[in-house]
Amino acid sequence: MRSAQLARGRRIIWQVLNLLDPGVRQWQGGMTIRNERVTTTDQTYPAALLQTVEGQRLRGTEAAAWRSWGPYLSERQWGTVREDYSADGDAWNYFPFEHAHARAYRWGEDGIAGFSDDQQKWCLSLALWNGQDDRLKERLFGLTNEQGNHGEDVKELWSYLDAVPSHAYLKMAYHYPQGRFPYAQLLAENLARRGQQLPEFELTDTGIFAENRYFEVGVEYAKAGTDDILLRVTVTNHGPDSAPLHVLPQLVARNTWSWKQAAELPMLTRQGDGVVGTMPGSPPIRLTTFQPSQFLFCRNETNEQEVFGVGPLGAWKDAINDATVANKTPPDGMPGSGTKCAAVSQHEIAAGQTIVLRYRLAPDAAAPMDQTEFEAILATRLAEADAFYAALQTDLASADARAVQRQALAGLIWSKQYYHYNVKRWLDGDPDQPPPPPERRKGRNGDWSHLDNAQIVLMPDKWEYPWYASWDLAFHAVTMAMIDPEFAKEQLVLLGREWYMHPSGQWPAYEWSFSDANPPVQAWATLRIYRMDAALTGKPDRMFLERVFHKLMLNFTWWVNRKDANGLNLFQGGFLGLDNIGPFDRSSPLPMNGVIDQADGTAWMAMYALGLMRIALELAKTDAVYEDIASKFFEHFLYIARAISDLGGTTTGLWDETDQFFYDVLQLQDGQQIPLRVRSIVGLIPLCAVEVLDGDLPERFPGFAERTQWMLDNRPDLTSQVSRFSEPGKNDRLLLSLLRKHRMNAVLTRMLDETEFLSDFGLRSLSKAHGTTPYALDWEGKAFTVAYEPGVSESNLFGGNSNWRGPIWLPLNFMLIDALYEFERFYGEDFTMECPTGSGQMMGLTAIAEELSRRLTRIFLKDGTGHRPVYGRDPIYAVPGLGDAVRFSEFFHGDSGVGLGASHQTGWSALVALLLQPRPPSNGTPG
Repeated sequence: MRSAQLARGRRIIWQVLNLLDPGVRQWQGGMTIRNERVTTTDQTYPAALLQTVEGQRLRGTEAAAWRSWGPYLSERQWGTVREDYSADGDAWNYFPFEHAHARAYRWGEDGIAGFSDDQQKWCLSLALWNGQDDRLKERLFGLTNEQGNHGEDVKELWSYLDAVPSHAYLKMAYHYPQGRFPYAQLLAENLARRGQQLPEFELTDTGIFAENRYFEVGVEYAKAGTDDILLRVTVTNHGPDSAPLHVLPQLVARNTWSWKQAAELPMLTRQGDGVVGTMPGSPPIRLTTFQPSQFLFCRNETNEQEVFGVGPLGAWKDAINDATVANKTPPDGMPGSGTKCAAVSQHEIAAGQTIVLRYRLAPDAAAPMDQTEFEAILATRLAEADAFYAALQTDLASADARAVQRQALAGLIWSKQYYHYNVKRWLDGDPDQPPPPPERRKGRNGDWSHLDNAQIVLMPDKWEYPWYASWDLAFHAVTMAMIDPEFAKEQLVLLGREWYMHPSGQWPAYEWSFSDANPPVQAWATLRIYRMDAALTGKPDRMFLERVFHKLMLNFTWWVNRKDANGLNLFQGGFLGLDNIGPFDRSSPLPMNGVIDQADGTAWMAMYALGLMRIALELAKTDAVYEDIASKFFEHFLYIARAISDLGGTTTGLWDETDQFFYDVLQLQDGQQIPLRVRSIVGLIPLCAVEVLDGDLPERFPGFAERTQWMLDNRPDLTSQVSRFSEPGKNDRLLLSLLRKHRMNAVLTRMLDETEFLSDFGLRSLSKAHGTTPYALDWEGKAFTVAYEPGVSESNLFGGNSNWRGPIWLPLNFMLIDALYEFERFYGEDFTMECPTGSGQMMGLTAIAEELSRRLTRIFLKDGTGHRPVYGRDPIYAVPGLGDAVRFSEFFHGDSGVGLGASHQTGWSALVALLLQPRPPSNGTPG
């Protein structure tokens, strides 16, 4: 009763304050929001962000309409699992790059600088031809897993430069060589390097950019209205000579009719000064150009003669390519209408010259627009984007830091993608197509027939990873919550929907194997997004929190039932996203038929339990029923903590008292237990399982407090070593952690040692000490080794582009930094440690977290010589148009900070945007 009265009282106070001063708002969690800035323990947020024009779009009545068109086109649809109808699951070879220009896709489209509606009915993208290539540059080229000497690898040069969440303004740049694109050279050289310790052979290594002989192609989108799209293409010739260029924006109707019986076709037809597109169930649209253009048409259907060697001739998907590149037309000529069209313009661009081309895709009924109005709208949208980011970046003094943060967020927005995959239809085949081989039903994703995805999802990368992964998505959503919390919340809700989550409660991992297990970081992400959203909007979204919480509980139960082989609260999650972190492929049966009790898997589950406990307590603020659920997860955490620490003698534990570190333990069928003494980030992850409860716990949650007190009094075997309830910390706070102070000190001492984990650019994934003393396990005459490799890896345990044997990975660095801030809330600012280890320099935990953030962000920021470590010393990035285009790579060299892996991994490396954002003093509470 008293709680309800207090809640009503707070609401009345809020109403009175709002009447007296609209700049002040207050909510139940005790967070006061003034008209300039609000804080959580994570970051500071300007309340003015949502008061900008762009901010109002995101929360206004037309918010969904503004998001209805966006950069939703993939950059690679070929070589994906969903386009693979082979018997053996060889997706790369079933639909290779060489087929993409002539073969219709089943589940999506791809293109350069793509833009589409949120159902991908109409797709707009850019094609180019330099007069030298043997094909149009319609899509980005790269190597397959077997062709690249370190796995799949895109071989292009492009950058995402700007974007706002409503897609009212976006900008990117593509760098197109003027000479013949070296497809064959890239393939041959990388194949020759396979099996050797050599770096990837990149496009810049071919010499194709010598003397700056390339076109910088700037692509800008601006919306005149929710469905009125302006496209401006700016081309600069950076070379010393005049050079020809064909520019071909392409409008395509995604092929949905070839797979359905009696399907009604869309149509693109020349009318007046443009092309009108009609589609059943949708209003007609019009593509117009602001400069003379030739419109070419074809059918977005497979050229069976080209791909399979049999079939009729005609204006199929590659007809525009053939007409432009080879002056070759079908026997009956190019059609005057079709389902794919291009607006072709030819240019001879002088050295140093810049040309500007303009296009508009809008409802056919839209009023005409002249070039002056076009430019005015574009300038307005750019100014609105500037105002939006200016509101976000009030406390970022460095212009370079502001630019890096803005590009990181731009890359995240550009990496949204319409993802379509109906597994049952994929397994069964389509009515008008030959039935798929029966072997597929027992192969990849055969037990995920419920999965039916057709939504906009944040991708890790739209070329190398043009499919979501459940733990990647959590990191993407957390960063997106900085600027668009509504969309971030939708992404986490999506994972738990019945057409995503397995009936067993498992999250879908990623399309190459939905049944793999990714680290369960969704509870952590849910809490962070919930707090960030509340800080930005002034209102905690309890419906979102409760909605996701119920699905999280189902997933937690799946983990307990499926990944704890012996029922001892020690977990065997498989590779858990860490690919080749140890001596074995943890996703495959072990050569000695044992199981691995994982320090990371067990720590993730402890963290999961604490996250669910914290969410339950937040929900208990308005519904006391959740106090019981919070107690359940509190107790589950204690059982996991006892198991990982070998308390009570019920398990072997994963803590090595001699080394003062956590290790995986190999459990053999004969009862033998072998600690895998690899000092890797696996042993640091237990730090992340930490939660601090405020000292007013008994007053706020009496039922939960009573249950915890009972555990203290009656189960000291569980509570005495892992909980610090008996020793309140700063402001009478209470600590739940897998590590008491002694163990925390020991792990942090290793973590902060520059001869082990601490690099100039963040935390390595493997101790540098393994460079001189590799770990080795001999089994039946075969040695399984792990050595420190700061860059590329010799190991191909989990694919050629996977490397957790030394490089720096941003997401786990980010979570460890988060843990340090949480520990500091308990220990206070007077607690210090030596950082770096052996330096004699003492720092508080907050200062250590800030130091790690500084080392990570310097990867992307210009150093004293004007270089960005992410690029190394490659001279190509000193040329015009490239030096300030930042890449957010998948991971980074453990010693130099050079970007490695997927070159546009904007997803989780976009976390740098959060690291750059200032944090408030540590005496705040999480709400």
